[in-house]
Amino acid sequence: MRYKLCMNGLDCANCAGKIEKAISETEGFENVSLVFATKALYFEHAKDDDVIAEVQQITDSIEDGVTVTEYEHRHNHKEKSHCHDGHCGCHEHEHHEHDHDHHHEHDEGSRLSNILLFVAIGFGVAALVLDILSVNAIATAIVSAVAIILSGYKVCINGVKSLFRLRLDETTLMTIAVIAAFCLGQFAEGAMVTILFGIGEMLEDKAVESSRKSIEKLANIQADTANVVIDGVEKLIDAEDVAEGSDIIIKPHERIPLDCVVTDGEGAVDASAISGESIPLDCKPGVELLSGMMNGDTLLKARTTKSYHDSTASRIIKLVEEASVTKSRNEKLISRFASVYTPIVTLLSIAIALIPPLFLGGFDVWIYRGLVCLVASCPCAIVISVPLAYYSGIGAASKQGILIKGGRYLEALAACDTVVFDKTGTLTEGELEIVSIVPYKNYTKEQILALAAGVEKNSGHPIARAIVEAYSGELPEMTGYSETTAHGVTAAYNGRKISCGGRRILPEKYGGKPSAVYLLCDGELIGEIEVRDKLRAEAADVTKALKKLGVKKLVMLTGDDKRNADAVSAELGLDETKANLLPQDKLEYVNSIKSGGRAVSFVGDGINDAPVITAADCGFAMGLGSDAAIASADAVLTSGNLSGLPRAFRIARKTVSTAKTNIIFALLVKAAVIVLAFFGLAAIWMSVIADTGVCMLCVLWAMRILRSRS
Repeated sequence: MRYKLCMNGLDCANCAGKIEKAISETEGFENVSLVFATKALYFEHAKDDDVIAEVQQITDSIEDGVTVTEYEHRHNHKEKSHCHDGHCGCHEHEHHEHDHDHHHEHDEGSRLSNILLFVAIGFGVAALVLDILSVNAIATAIVSAVAIILSGYKVCINGVKSLFRLRLDETTLMTIAVIAAFCLGQFAEGAMVTILFGIGEMLEDKAVESSRKSIEKLANIQADTANVVIDGVEKLIDAEDVAEGSDIIIKPHERIPLDCVVTDGEGAVDASAISGESIPLDCKPGVELLSGMMNGDTLLKARTTKSYHDSTASRIIKLVEEASVTKSRNEKLISRFASVYTPIVTLLSIAIALIPPLFLGGFDVWIYRGLVCLVASCPCAIVISVPLAYYSGIGAASKQGILIKGGRYLEALAACDTVVFDKTGTLTEGELEIVSIVPYKNYTKEQILALAAGVEKNSGHPIARAIVEAYSGELPEMTGYSETTAHGVTAAYNGRKISCGGRRILPEKYGGKPSAVYLLCDGELIGEIEVRDKLRAEAADVTKALKKLGVKKLVMLTGDDKRNADAVSAELGLDETKANLLPQDKLEYVNSIKSGGRAVSFVGDGINDAPVITAADCGFAMGLGSDAAIASADAVLTSGNLSGLPRAFRIARKTVSTAKTNIIFALLVKAAVIVLAFFGLAAIWMSVIADTGVCMLCVLWAMRILRSRS
C-alpha cells in the first residue's frame, strides 16, 4: 500500500533527513521520501494497520515533539481516514478539531517563545554591560544564566537528550558551546550565543513557514463544493459526491468544481490556474471548462464530464504532490553530504581544541576556537534550502501551466541542449489548411476550389473537409458520387467527369507531389491544391526563444512526408528534420542523440509518442489529453500550448542555479568562519550567524523562485 502521512511539528531539516533514513532502513518500508517543505512522508508498506504507530516510534527515537498523522488537506470539507477495520469513514469533525487544536497550540507556543526571547534580549544586554564594566563575575554569570534559560531552555533540553542518544545536531552543538563558554568564564558570550540562535531560529521558522504557505496555495485550485441541479432544485453538495453527467450551476467568481461542458450562459473564465495563461477564456454553450478555472462575472450552467477525482484540478494537485517525491541529484547529494559533514567538522573542531595546545600551550584559547568551529558545523542551511529550491521550482512551474514531475527532471531540463519535436499536434495544429491553388486550362483559382469542394463535400477524409471549409461560396450541384479508398472522389458535373484526389489519380504523363490534391476533368489535369498541416501560432516564437536561451539544436521528427516536413522546418528555422518515421524510428533517433553525449528534451502529444517521451532526458506531453503520454512524460504543458516550453527552461535553470548558489554560499561562509576561528579572529556568535543567519538567507533566496514569472 502507498501511504502519505503528515509529520506535524517537524521544524528541523537535518532531523527530517535522519527520520527519512531511519524509516527507509526499517524492514517493510519501501520508497521512503520525507518532504520537509510540506512535512509530507511518502512510503510503501505491506501492512494495513499500526503503520502510523510504527512511524511514530521511529520518529520519537530521533526527534521529540513530532506527531505523525494522516495527511489532510486543509481546504477539504470532508476527509477520508484509513481505519483499522479496513473500512473508510468520514471524520470531518475529529480532523477539524485536531487540526485546529494543533495549530492553536503551535501558535500559542511560538508566541510564548517569542515573548521569552525578547525578555532574554534584555538580560543579555545587561550581561554584556556587566561584562564590559567588569562589575562582578558572579552577577554577570547569574544574569547570563537567566538570559540563557529564557532564550534557550528548549535548545538545552533537546541538546541534552541528543547527547544521551549520542547524536550530534544543532541543539547538541549549541548546548556544548554554552556549557563550555561558562566553563571558560565567557558568561555574556554564552548568553549572546543562545539569544542570537533564538533570533535566527525565529526568523528561519518564519521564512520556512512562509514558503510552506506559498506552496500550500498550489493545492487550493480545487473547489470543495458544487451547486448541483437535482429534480429542478439547486443543492450545494460536496464536489467529490457529484456524479459524471450532472447538471451544475457555476455562479460569478466561483471556482469551477469539475470538468464540464457549458450548456447555458456566456462569459469569460480565468484559466490561469490551469494553463498559466493570463488571457481569459471566452465560453459559451458547447465550450469545455476544466476544474480549477475561475468563473467571471456571469452565471453559467454546465454538465459535468468527469468525476471529482478524475477532473483536471485533482490530476494537477496529485502530479504536483508526487513531484516532491522524485528528488534531484543535488538533493540526494546533500542528504549524503549532511551525514558525513557534521562528524568531519566535529572531529576537526576537536583537533583544533586539543592538538595545537600540545605545542603552543593555551588550552582555554584553543578550546574556545574549537567551539567556534563546532557551532559552525550544522548543515541546516543547505539541508533546508536545496530541497526547498527544487520544490519552489516545481510550484512556480505549475502556476504557469507546466507540471514537472520532480527535481530530477528540473535538473535534466536545465542541462538540455537539444530539443526534439514531434510535428503533428505539437508544432502544428493537427488541422489541415490550403496553402496554394494552381489552376490550369484557363480555370481560375476560385473555380478550381469550387469544383474540388463540390466533389469532396460528401467525403469524410480530413483533406476533403479542409477543402470544403476553405470554400465560402455556394457549392456546385453534382451527381454520381463515387469514392475509392487511397485514390479519391469522382462525380458528374454538367455531363463531365470530375475527379479529385492524390497523385495516384494522375495519368502517367504527370508527375505529382505527395502533399498536393489534384483535380481532373475528363482525365485532364485542370488544377492543383496544396494542403498542409496548420502551423501553431506560437511555434515560431517558441523556437526563437529556445535559441536565445542557448539551446544548440532544434530537431523535428515526423511520420509525414519529407516535402511537408521540410516546409515546416524552413518556416520555423529548425536545425534538423527527419521525415517518414515510424514510432520506433523516433525512439532510435533520440537514443542516438543521447549516446552522442547530448541532453535531450522531447515534446510530443500522442499515444505513439509515449516510448520516445520516456527515452528523453526530459519528455514533455502536450496538454492533458492522452493518458499514455502524460503517464510516460516527465513534464506536462497543461494548456496544450508550446509557449510554456521556454518558461520551463528558464524556471529549471533558475532552480538549479539557486540550489548551487545556496550550497556554495553556505559552505564558503562556514569555511571562512572555521578558518578565522583557527587564527582566533572569530567569536562563537559569528558561527551562530553562519548557521541560522545563512540558513535564513538561503531559504529566502530559494523562496524567490515561487514568485518567478519567467
